[in-house]
Amino acid sequence: MVVLTACLLFLSFDEKPDLIAALDARGIDTMFRFRGQQPTRDQVVIIDIDEQSLAAYGQWPWPRNIIADLIDQVREAGAKVVGFDVVFAEPDRTSPGFVLEQIADKIPQAVVAENLDDVRNNPDIDHDQLFGKAISRLPAVLGYIFLHRDDGLKDPFATPFPSLNLSVQPDNVRFDQLTLIHAYRAIINIPSVSQATSEGFFNFLPDASGMVHKVPLFMQLDGIPYPSLAFEMTRIGQGLGDAELQISQLYHDDKRGLIGVGLGEQAIPTDDYGQMTINYRGPIGTFPYVSALDVARGAAAARLKDKYVLIGTTAAGLNDLRSTPFSTVFPGVEIHATIIDNLLSGDPMRHDPVAERGFTFVFIVLGGILLSAILAYGSPLISGLAGVSALLAPLVLNYAFYFSNNTIIGMTYPSFVALTIFLVVTIFNYFFEGREKRFINDAFGRYVSPKVVQQLKRDPKRLSLQGEERELSILFSDIRGFTSLSEQLTAGQLGRFMNRYLTVMSREILEHRGTLDKFIGDAIMAIWNAPLDDDGHAIHAVRSALAMSDRLTALLTELKNDNLPTFDIGIGINTGEASVGNFGSEERFDYTVIGDNVNLASRLEGLSKIYGVRIIISESTYTALMGKFSCRLLDRVRVKGKNRPVNIYEALCEGDPDVRDKEHLEAFNRALAAYFATDFSRAEEILLELVNADPQPLYRLYLERIAAFYTQPPARDWDGVTTLNVK
Repeated sequence: MVVLTACLLFLSFDEKPDLIAALDARGIDTMFRFRGQQPTRDQVVIIDIDEQSLAAYGQWPWPRNIIADLIDQVREAGAKVVGFDVVFAEPDRTSPGFVLEQIADKIPQAVVAENLDDVRNNPDIDHDQLFGKAISRLPAVLGYIFLHRDDGLKDPFATPFPSLNLSVQPDNVRFDQLTLIHAYRAIINIPSVSQATSEGFFNFLPDASGMVHKVPLFMQLDGIPYPSLAFEMTRIGQGLGDAELQISQLYHDDKRGLIGVGLGEQAIPTDDYGQMTINYRGPIGTFPYVSALDVARGAAAARLKDKYVLIGTTAAGLNDLRSTPFSTVFPGVEIHATIIDNLLSGDPMRHDPVAERGFTFVFIVLGGILLSAILAYGSPLISGLAGVSALLAPLVLNYAFYFSNNTIIGMTYPSFVALTIFLVVTIFNYFFEGREKRFINDAFGRYVSPKVVQQLKRDPKRLSLQGEERELSILFSDIRGFTSLSEQLTAGQLGRFMNRYLTVMSREILEHRGTLDKFIGDAIMAIWNAPLDDDGHAIHAVRSALAMSDRLTALLTELKNDNLPTFDIGIGINTGEASVGNFGSEERFDYTVIGDNVNLASRLEGLSKIYGVRIIISESTYTALMGKFSCRLLDRVRVKGKNRPVNIYEALCEGDPDVRDKEHLEAFNRALAAYFATDFSRAEEILLELVNADPQPLYRLYLERIAAFYTQPPARDWDGVTTLNVK
């Protein structure tokens, strides 16, 4: 849906919205800075009216006889063409005639009328005429300014006079049909100064980002196209007299746009409005600067020979600073130098709207679908990498395939679409798939190990919350004599004691991949093989029980040191089919297990007190251990509520026991074999030896049974099974 909406919205744009255009421009600025400084043709030199020159000759504007001397030095140095990034729109008020006239107005008796007329009519001391003559002696282009707003000061006779012979191709298009930028009026040079080879405007038009990325090569005044300063300098420096406006076949209302400007053998690409996109060469100082003071003193002649010479200023107070990709205070005169270098090299940037629309559309469709699929089905890491890649891909591809080949296409829109897809799908996952993961975290975060929770989050399909039958290992643990224990402690002590005990026991269960089902007072219920599959669930359950027993031994030492009562626990483990899932009412339910095998595990825990051992496991658990643990057969019993007898075992250790324990284990097994064969005397003999070596409650239990059988022997069909009526 996002991809379709993005495509329809993109196709609806006749022109870029200002925000997208501004962001595209910022992206272009970044690529210019990333590319860094590029070599120039070393054909353009800037004569800088810098602070040093102002200190020598005073504030600007200087007397024009000084500028005339400066121009003579440029001519003698052999410059190819000189251009002025300044306009001389008013007479020089420092000319002797002007000064003498001002004196005559203030002190009439101080000036003789005949002398005033002689001074006025003497071209050798008129600064403006001296400057005009100096300009006329070399190829030069004077600059002027176009104003675009109606200020009510338009003079229909104040028009520039470029020497260009301009044609249109196709030739059936009139100048007034072109979409060139229109000017209201021109601020031109005074006639006595306007003796140059040609004239050109030096306006810059910042775009929506405030930067100068494009410059008009031609603008229109009263239906007539006029060339720019840089264009005219390039044309005159190359000795060309003609230029051609190349017109697009497309109409804009009743107007025709440009596709480029022909200059000699070169076709300069432009937009519809005759604007060339600047291929910036680098930061301030990429082009050589020569101080105007050094030129005036004749100290820079070798640097000007056969060069395109621009006269302008970098002085802070003269306000000729612009914003470019490399700086927000970039001298305007160096922008003109860059344009000339672009025209000489034939490598201005070219904005290709067809490539831009094609790339954008393909990226939105293919990239959007691919990104959506990855975000929907990939892991968080893969999704994050895909999102970052989708944001960077337009920029990288743009730079590699377009910008490096002097072609500019905007990448803001596809990047924005990629970001939108990333956010929408991520939010969707958060509220839908994320809700499932939050449920898993809330439901299991305190009952299974963090590793298990992470596995469930990565693959929630492995979790079934509906009731299902599956083989589980179920563990019950209980404190023996809890009632008497609680009577020895205050309520506060008992609470702290229980928290301490349950914490250490729970950690062992979680550490061994168990799921804490519930706490029932002082009892703990845990399961293995749910919610995640665990092929070794019986092994992990018994391993956990042994770890709980070891941890209890350490805890009892700690309690004794704290003058707290000690105790023992019983653990019962059974393996078998049970129903696991969410059980409860519609309002409240828990993830738990139910079934006969759960009840058997509980019964086994209760038997641990009778047999005087900590851990009792069922026959099915013993079988599932596959001989990896040393276990002692305790008895064949029929527990309360069960008709089928089962063997019960005590889990002793993982692997083989030590030599002494192994001897005792083998002796007890011989005693049991004799007991089940009703050879009670032999069984008694072995058990008495065991009691003397290690007086365990289990041995005493069997000695008591044998003593009872001496009084009342078992039936002839006795199968060795003991029926127990305790829970």
